[in-house]
Amino acid sequence: MGNSIGTIFKLTTFGESHGASIGGIIDGCPAKLELDFDVIQKQLDRRKPGQSKITTQRKESDTVEFLSGIFEGKTTGTPIGFIIKNKDAKSNDYFYVKDTFRPSHADFTYQQKYGIRDYRGGGRSSARETVCRVVAGAIAQQILNKIGVTISTYVSAVGNIKLNQCYTSLDLSLTDTNLVRCPDIAIAEQMILAIEKTKKEGDTIGGEITVVACGVPVGWGEPVFDKLHSDIGKGMLSINAVHGFKYGFGRVDISSSYGSEVNDNIIDESGKTKTNFSGGIQGGISNGNDIYCEVAFKPVATIMQNQNTIDEAGNKVVIMGKGRHDACVVPRAVPIVESMMALTLIDHYLRSKINKL
Repeated sequence: MGNSIGTIFKLTTFGESHGASIGGIIDGCPAKLELDFDVIQKQLDRRKPGQSKITTQRKESDTVEFLSGIFEGKTTGTPIGFIIKNKDAKSNDYFYVKDTFRPSHADFTYQQKYGIRDYRGGGRSSARETVCRVVAGAIAQQILNKIGVTISTYVSAVGNIKLNQCYTSLDLSLTDTNLVRCPDIAIAEQMILAIEKTKKEGDTIGGEITVVACGVPVGWGEPVFDKLHSDIGKGMLSINAVHGFKYGFGRVDISSSYGSEVNDNIIDESGKTKTNFSGGIQGGISNGNDIYCEVAFKPVATIMQNQNTIDEAGNKVVIMGKGRHDACVVPRAVPIVESMMALTLIDHYLRSKINKL
């Protein structure tokens, strides 16, 4: 249970970090969509390990192999099956945690829930699983592009280094011109230095990613329990290391404000508002304004320092992280966040179509 997301456009993923392959099944994708496979691979390349000096040095090509649901480059409307083979897994790096629980990892909870766990790279709990979301998200984005919906995603914070600018004042085309994927080059350099310093100290650091969807029309979202922002939040919070989600644009703390300060006044018949504290969503339904969200990531749990923990027998032990790990996950998480926004939006787009005769 819990391996699928979506109602009409549904993704189910399978596989473990150090298994033979990892993959997924996309059900509900409309037929006759001519896929741009280069775009899909580009998104995978943005997520893959070993892409720069500030990411894990695991080397994976992350080349997707489609098994079904596509004929002569077009979707057939039937389930799209795909796999990505694992080629550079070094399972011996994890033998030291075979009988030991790493602090702030899923080792203990998986063992208690299932009575068994794949300790190699965290098994199913590894962020390696997110490669499947990127494949499905890249397909979802191609559908959204056809109806005028675009998604922009970038790193807006690393530790206490924050990009305190409105996305409308940034040149978002600069996002992928630097290692950390921040559209402000000067701030990006500070972020990179902070990650490098953290890595040298054997530590890790968290950060934030901002995602903006433009062109979403009025009416997407299903009250009461499938509100658009709640489904976006569910998707974002399902990403490994995510510990916070906020929607709504503004430089103020909305929960500490007065209604007169953060109400979005409607200024024309299209639903355009003077401000966007609601983040493009009201009553769980898109209102035609830009959908704006911030996703917060905790520091990666594996650190190259001594930590106190217990083993499976309950003995107190001291362990230190080993192997290849990210000192900061947010640069590689940009396409993952982008994909979860795309998957949520495409599902609600298809759901909105069945609400009208």
